[in-house]
Amino acid sequence: MTMSTRIVLASYSIVVMCGLAIVNQSYAQTDAPEGTKAYIISPKNGDVLTSPVVVRFGLMGMGVAPAGIDYPDTGHHHLVLDAELPPLNEYIVTDHPNYLHYGLGQTEAVLDLEPGEHTLQMLLGDMDHLPHIPPVMSERISITVK
Repeated sequence: MTMSTRIVLASYSIVVMCGLAIVNQSYAQTDAPEGTKAYIISPKNGDVLTSPVVVRFGLMGMGVAPAGIDYPDTGHHHLVLDAELPPLNEYIVTDHPNYLHYGLGQTEAVLDLEPGEHTLQMLLGDMDHLPHIPPVMSERISITVK
């Protein structure tokens, strides 16, 4: 093997290792206090409603603070509308149309929903939009808009 071949192979190995490090990057997630619970106060699972729909968020064991505010045992709400939860070890992306962010510390939302069946699930994010460990999330509910 020539010297130039070794340099190319070594360079390739470094690039691959750096790429794997980026792909396998872990984020510094915030611990949630034991017993913390998120829930949807209203609507209730199975409700039949007209639009606009008011969704009220509930949280026990932690407080609500705006995104970017570093205060112990707090987070802010995200509503997953008609979608699966995002990866629970990654940032909750802001450009996904079904992940609704309430980063100002809101505890309710008014949604204009098309007629039909919809699913709703809350997921609490820390100051950086990362789910907590363990994740603080509600049960997924279904509603019908007539």
